[in-house]
Amino acid sequence: MPLTVQKQNKETSQSLIRRFSQKMRRSGIVLEIRRRQFRNKPQSRPLVKLSALRRIAKNEEYLEKQKMGQA
Repeated sequence: MPLTVQKQNKETSQSLIRRFSQKMRRSGIVLEIRRRQFRNKPQSRPLVKLSALRRIAKNEEYLEKQKMGQA
C-alpha cells in the first residue's frame, strides 16, 4: 500500500515533507527496508562446520604460540 500525502491549503513544502516523513516513520517501512538491506543469508551446514573447524584450529594455534611466548 503506497503512502500518499496531499498538500493542504496554505501548507508550506517544508511542513508537507515533515508530514510525509512522520508518516513514513510511523508506518515502519524504513525499518523494514533497513532490516532487509543488512540481512545475512544463512550459510549451509557444511560451511558452518568448516568455519567452526577453522576457528577452533586458529584458537589452538594461538594458544600454542602463547605458551611458547611468541604471541
